[in-house]
Amino acid sequence: MGHGCRYFNARKLFPTLRRIRVDGGYRRFVERLGKTPVLILDDFGLEVLEPEDRLSLFEIIEDRHGRLATIIASQVPVTLWFERIGEPTVADAICDRLVHRAIRFDLKGESRRKITPQNAALNPATPISPKFDESQAAK
Repeated sequence: MGHGCRYFNARKLFPTLRRIRVDGGYRRFVERLGKTPVLILDDFGLEVLEPEDRLSLFEIIEDRHGRLATIIASQVPVTLWFERIGEPTVADAICDRLVHRAIRFDLKGESRRKITPQNAALNPATPISPKFDESQAAK
């Protein structure tokens, strides 16, 4: 649709940020993320963040807050994000910027990785497009 987009698996993004910090390109990389129209962080919250990772996340989210689209995909409930981010003050600042203005889609049903066009053809009642609870979309 013509929008610039960057995608990162969260488990790979943070080691990349640590490496870039050592190599000297951190500031430029974070500034570029702060200008990317759509940023997607996938598999967020699978591990507790290291201290420098939570500060990097805060910096990225703060630069984007209220200006640009940030999509967070996670199998971890939002109620557990605070403890996965770690240090309470930083976690509160990150969650405050992410959660309160978010549009949430809570997907239900089988994993989308399990349902393929091939096995959906065997069971026509199985939808291929994701289901979500529409009552959550407005939250």
